[in-house]
Amino acid sequence: MRSLSPHVPPKAALGNAHTATVTIYDDDHAGIFTFEVDSMRVSESVGTMQVKVHRTSGARGKVAIPYHTQEGTAKAGEDYEEVAGKLEFQNDETMKLLEVKIIDDEEYEKNKTFIIQLGEPLLLDIGRKHGDTKPAGPDEEEVSKMGCPSLGEHTKLEVVIEESYEFKNTVDKLIKKTNLALVVGSSSWREQFVNAVTVSAGDDDEEDSGEERLPSCFDYIMHFLTVFWKVLFAFVPPTEYWNGWACFFVSISLIGVLTAVTGDLASHFGCTVGLKDSVTAVVFVALGTSVPDTFASKVAAIQDQYADASIGNVTGSNAVNVFLGIGVAWTIAAVYWKTKGKTFLVEPGSLAFSVTLFTIMAFVCVLMLMYRRRASVAGGELGGPRTAKYLTSILFFSLWLIYIMLASLEAYCHVPGF
Repeated sequence: MRSLSPHVPPKAALGNAHTATVTIYDDDHAGIFTFEVDSMRVSESVGTMQVKVHRTSGARGKVAIPYHTQEGTAKAGEDYEEVAGKLEFQNDETMKLLEVKIIDDEEYEKNKTFIIQLGEPLLLDIGRKHGDTKPAGPDEEEVSKMGCPSLGEHTKLEVVIEESYEFKNTVDKLIKKTNLALVVGSSSWREQFVNAVTVSAGDDDEEDSGEERLPSCFDYIMHFLTVFWKVLFAFVPPTEYWNGWACFFVSISLIGVLTAVTGDLASHFGCTVGLKDSVTAVVFVALGTSVPDTFASKVAAIQDQYADASIGNVTGSNAVNVFLGIGVAWTIAAVYWKTKGKTFLVEPGSLAFSVTLFTIMAFVCVLMLMYRRRASVAGGELGGPRTAKYLTSILFFSLWLIYIMLASLEAYCHVPGF
């Protein structure tokens, strides 16, 4: 490659304080081949992505550039179609498009990556200079005079397949429409009671087939087991009454009543089998209330790009249960007994020991999550290699068992509490 200063007429030179410089390519060089950048991002709904391969520092001759794709977190056949071949640059051709088909499975997924790799270029024909009448061919002397083709700076392109935001927005709109339809459908008590006593088919099968089907035997069994609760909650005022406020206050009241009943049932169960209330609470009650949160967090982790929603769901739910479920109840009781001129006292029992033990276990969990963010563990807090995932799961499950065991031993005075 050489740099030349073009001839500038005197009048033009007077109007410019400097002389312009232009760069021209060596017409004896077969070229340097490279991607424009070393990484790019595409949506999974793009269909077929196009990548530019540039030829610089010369464009003489016919050159073939091998290329192929390599799997990363994205898998060939699932996230993209594997391709391999050669791009042929004709004489004086400086750019070619490489195409790869991206597969859109219409599911929420985290970002995935794969690689497009360029191979060593092959000179097929030396081409012909401008004005040259000599036939082109693989003349060794001509080849030795010209620069051989070579690879440039960016020979490996990392492609990041992002979640299809069009699909996500469409799903969000459908969810909003569905929720709106449910609200509109709950416009009268009569309709609520009819729906409560009617056996309906499961939603999952209808969504898979796209057609309405008859209830199965399992649907009848589940209806028989839950009909009491369906009829009970059919008494909740429809959402159209008082702009939804009637439904809100009655629902909150029923949830409070059910919580109180559940607590009494757990206490009676513990008494029947010979367990103390504190053990029943940390084993059965806590497990029963945490399982729905666990499944909700699992769904959030799978569908969300990051783990923030799943981890925030668990911590936020426990915070609401503790600070509101206990704090509000104790506040109301304290105010009530204060108006009576008496003091409201709560026996701490094993609360201090349990909270301290829980805090230690939570600290270990946070340290593990921070360690999982290291670059050596690909995938972040909840992803990564299979071995890392299994070891993390075993650790968290072991911490839960240790907490239950120590809390139970303290309750029965086998270990000292405080």
